[in-house]
Amino acid sequence: MFSAEENETLTRIGPGTAMGELFRRFWIPFLLAEEVADVDGAPVRVTLLGEKLIAFRDSNGRLGLLDRFCPHRRAELFFGRNEHCGLRCVYHGWKFDVAGNVLEMPAEPENTPLLREVKIKSYPVREQGGVIWAYMGPSDRMPAEPPLLEWVRVPASHRHLTKRLQETNFAQGVEGGIDSSHVSILHSKLEPDAARPFRERQVSINSRVPYLALDSAPKFFVRDTDYGFLIGARRKAGDDEFYWRITQFLLPFYSMIAPSRDQGPIMGHAWVPIDDYNCWNFTFTWNSYRALGPEDKDDNEVHMQVMDDGSYRPLLNRSNNYGLDRLEQRERSSTGIRGIGAQDTAIQESMGPIVPRHLETLGTGDAAIVAFRRRLLKLATELRTGVSPLPPAHPEWYKVRSAGMVLRKGIDFQEGAAQRLVAAE
Repeated sequence: MFSAEENETLTRIGPGTAMGELFRRFWIPFLLAEEVADVDGAPVRVTLLGEKLIAFRDSNGRLGLLDRFCPHRRAELFFGRNEHCGLRCVYHGWKFDVAGNVLEMPAEPENTPLLREVKIKSYPVREQGGVIWAYMGPSDRMPAEPPLLEWVRVPASHRHLTKRLQETNFAQGVEGGIDSSHVSILHSKLEPDAARPFRERQVSINSRVPYLALDSAPKFFVRDTDYGFLIGARRKAGDDEFYWRITQFLLPFYSMIAPSRDQGPIMGHAWVPIDDYNCWNFTFTWNSYRALGPEDKDDNEVHMQVMDDGSYRPLLNRSNNYGLDRLEQRERSSTGIRGIGAQDTAIQESMGPIVPRHLETLGTGDAAIVAFRRRLLKLATELRTGVSPLPPAHPEWYKVRSAGMVLRKGIDFQEGAAQRLVAAE
């Protein structure tokens, strides 16, 4: 059982909060590169860890992430002019470069000391793996590079990235991503025989992995690692074998989905905190062995279609009950909602913006959930006492991948899958 106080610590991510300060020690993905692709293009509003910011690409292609409001009279820089290597406030013309330096103050005397004294808040930004990353922590603790996740390092033709708004705290998304037991229930299909009970009609969402439906109560094994932890979900696969669904939680908010076949596409998520009540869900599909074809990018609609208004809100959302079809639910699927992404989102958002975790009743299938909460709370507490988290300084620790495989009984899953759990160089 987790207390209301622990839940408060886990979910509050604004400036000065324990969790917010922990996240600021990591490079954080916050935009797809395509959102700010144009030199001297329109600035983009960003809210990240509760801070209102503005992103832009200058005349030389450099990226900037600044306070959204001009330090003069607090006019919003979204309305600014992005030109000649700087972002200019249209109110009185103050112009800022990507590092936050003031370049011009046309409404002030030519030699005003304000040019030297004023600086707008700015954060370091990187473009890597088709994503824009920000570092918001102390400058002397800035990691040399973002985590070396496999999808970041493969060629662009080998990955497929999407982004969507999720109207919950980040932790709800992470907990859904590392929860292997719900896959057998929430995402199951049904044989078309309404006269039979639900459990007798269940079919795995992936025909290559029938074990997900045959054994809906996996036994969990959680192993701490440098980057977070490894989760082994063991299901029955025969008299002498187990099917292992081996996934990862990677600090501070990444998860991976086990592929359905060796050398097949792998998927993963990042749940990036916008504020206490919303997060960005980045979804990644990649294959280090070959370029992705149309059939590889999204077998089960994990990537959700979003509105074309720049909001990145899914087309299937709370306002339309995520496309819930009761006939579909009765005849063909557990939920009546089409696609894994929409099914996950519906359930996670149904809990409310922040789950009241002190009211939960956790079971044996929640071992990874408990490990996630304890790990983050421990790191946040240690940071408050002056102990910095180690993973940001070791991007190489993230060179791992998930796996799904059948092993003979008696074989340790971490040993039996060792070669398949290492990312390609």
